[in-house]
Amino acid sequence: MSAPTTAAVRLEGVSKAFGSGDGALLALDNVSLQVAPGEFVCLLGASGCGKSTLLNLVADLDKVSAGRIDVGGARVAVMFQEPALFPWLTVAGNVELALRQRGVPKADRRRRAAELLDSMRLSGFGRRRPHQLSGGMRQRVALARALALTVDDTGAGHTVLLMDEPFGALDAMTRDLLHDEIERVWRERGLTVLFVTHNVREAVRLGDRVVLLSSRPGRVVAEFDVPIERPRRIDSAEVATLAGRITDRLREEVGRHGG
Repeated sequence: MSAPTTAAVRLEGVSKAFGSGDGALLALDNVSLQVAPGEFVCLLGASGCGKSTLLNLVADLDKVSAGRIDVGGARVAVMFQEPALFPWLTVAGNVELALRQRGVPKADRRRRAAELLDSMRLSGFGRRRPHQLSGGMRQRVALARALALTVDDTGAGHTVLLMDEPFGALDAMTRDLLHDEIERVWRERGLTVLFVTHNVREAVRLGDRVVLLSSRPGRVVAEFDVPIERPRRIDSAEVATLAGRITDRLREEVGRHGG
């Protein structure tokens, strides 16, 4: 028998409540989930089911009310729906700031920022300001900055990337192109990705596995493996068929809670 795979992310009986006493709001209830190293897992659920709360807990931006989270010593990076770039800094300056936070010597910051921007296909844009870029390009800068917080001196490292609807505000064509980009970066860097979305087809397009959360309080109610060969197209028949199955299950769950 082969040895069990060590999880890159492990949640055991995780609950999160906001407030206390009779007024407490239970956002997550007894959530257990494992994400294998290098796996791309998408989280789906109705609005308010605790998806973003779960990412904040994994990122250690908030504390669990009960249970345990373990990332096995991995570096953790977060991407949000909004790029949240500093408008007074250049594109390169935004990435270099993340490197400065990690204590990277000044002599190395410019080189490494340029390498990260090149990996995001943003060579030549380092001196631009964020407002001079398209929405898709700003999200590429945000991804470069997130990776700057995690990679070691060789550009490698065990990295968990948490993505909270990063493409939700983009038009369909830009989103489709960025699906290709994040898949490329995920493969090249061996990332472990936990990706929150409301878009069922996006989840099937990107994920190795789709995890469905119930309406509040969030609980894991279903998991769907995605055996579709990569590269995938969001409008392919295979993606549409599995997305339809997941949508039916999501509708059932939302209907059960009167959503």
